[in-house]
Amino acid sequence: CSSLGNLYVFIKLLFKGRFSYWTDDLPLCQMCGVGTAPNCTYGPDGKDTQSHPNEDGHFRFRGEEGCFLYGVFNGFDGSRVSSFVSQCLTAELLLGQLKSTHTDSDVRRILSQAFDVVEKSYFETIGDALAEKATIISQLPELSPQSQKLSERLKDLEQEVSGGATAVVALIHNNKLYIANVGTNRALLCKSTSDGQNQVIQIGRPHTTENEDELQRLAGLGLDVSGLRQAALIAGQSSTRRIGDYRVKYNYTDIDLLSAAKNKPIIAEPEIQASQSLEGVTGFLLLMSEGLIKALESAHGPEQANQEMVAMVAAELAQQGSLEAVAQSVVERVSGYTTMSRQRTPGVPLLPSRRRPSAAVTTPTQGRCEVRTHREVNRVGTRWAGGWEKTRPHRVGGGTPTHAHPHRVGGGETRHTHTG
Repeated sequence: CSSLGNLYVFIKLLFKGRFSYWTDDLPLCQMCGVGTAPNCTYGPDGKDTQSHPNEDGHFRFRGEEGCFLYGVFNGFDGSRVSSFVSQCLTAELLLGQLKSTHTDSDVRRILSQAFDVVEKSYFETIGDALAEKATIISQLPELSPQSQKLSERLKDLEQEVSGGATAVVALIHNNKLYIANVGTNRALLCKSTSDGQNQVIQIGRPHTTENEDELQRLAGLGLDVSGLRQAALIAGQSSTRRIGDYRVKYNYTDIDLLSAAKNKPIIAEPEIQASQSLEGVTGFLLLMSEGLIKALESAHGPEQANQEMVAMVAAELAQQGSLEAVAQSVVERVSGYTTMSRQRTPGVPLLPSRRRPSAAVTTPTQGRCEVRTHREVNRVGTRWAGGWEKTRPHRVGGGTPTHAHPHRVGGGETRHTHTG
């Protein structure tokens, strides 16, 4: 059997915690869409069954003073952390903390502090369970009739406190884009240039043992870089930065790869890239989780994954009537790669955020490029002029003009790639 990654349906955040009441009334941003698909395991007969519950989360809020906040959270070992972070991070950023007078350095500081506060708040919520767990562990060596009950309680507590999440968050403030990344998710900014090309910018790099900056950081803490490279996974995850996961935060000395660290090696500090001005920019923003990235790279290779994703989104923008439909279609096409190749991928939510000044983005269709600026799309809040407009073929990321044929992205059929 093999499984297709979990893609969540857009629903109201389920975590009912400290900040649920404060954030319930925040307006959703209508200038974006979220693609969804079930998490399935495929048997030899091709039939699918759900393999595990959804562990991912996201948000898309519109704040005051022209502020917008988007996020994708890739949970593991449960959904508790991703739910908590998606709720509480909103409260730390959209309840008056950001002012129009704030400078770039102010915004970056507030973003970084928000992640720190949210993780500390999360660990406070499991503090009692962690204390009880430690007490039970100290009692287990003593043989008694209660040992079996204690062991069962210990399993329950472990399930309660386990888990973590990676995050990619996009903040638009004062018409500038800030990307804060913790872990292995990805942000792509696609800007349409004056000559009809799509300029694709990957903002930031994943925090893994393949990231030389991360390896240098870990080496500075006294860790064996060669061992980290060889292992690839740290406590079951590829990320060197993550939110939650108490094992690597408080019990890292018990983990062979991390035991020599002078301080906490796995951190939740976001890497915040220099802001991108959106003044006069036409294009879209993509936030993708690790699962979607893996599926794309498996089908197209790491070097082409970003270009293929942007081409798919651009093609769907030319065909669909809403951003929700665009995101859904793109996710289903990517899902087709893993379905055909019978590979397992984790959660793969997609959040494209469309910013539309006055000009139209050229998008590839079958054999040529056509922009369709349709009134119907105004229902999702994009600033599109009515009517239809055709433009010349354009390039995706430079080079040869992209002509999307039926067997390639942009056509009517999904390009299935078989691996293994």
